[in-house]
Amino acid sequence: MWALPGKTLFALTFLLSILRNSDGQFADYCVADEQTPEDELLMAMDWACGNGADCSVLKLNQRCYLPNTVIAHASYAFNSYYQNMKHKGGSCYFRGAAVLTGLDPSHDSCKFEELP
Repeated sequence: MWALPGKTLFALTFLLSILRNSDGQFADYCVADEQTPEDELLMAMDWACGNGADCSVLKLNQRCYLPNTVIAHASYAFNSYYQNMKHKGGSCYFRGAAVLTGLDPSHDSCKFEELP
């Protein structure tokens, strides 16, 4: 039998706790790629909002309006589209403007969905 050093075991446990959702499956969120120019993010976000994403929470005074930045709004829109459409063939690509992450991007009152 072998044993992992304490720090390694802690790091592995921490990483798995971040990547796993409550059902024990790996979580995946679709967020905007920080290297994508804002005009491309805006076009991709407009497409996502018109094709399956719920973007109503991004409006003024709604729970995901702040921070009022293109990257924050695009991340929410991309994830909403991806979660709603991934079982129907939807992807997290948006012409290279988005990436998958195992880290939950939720913040304050803005909760990002993660559907199995």
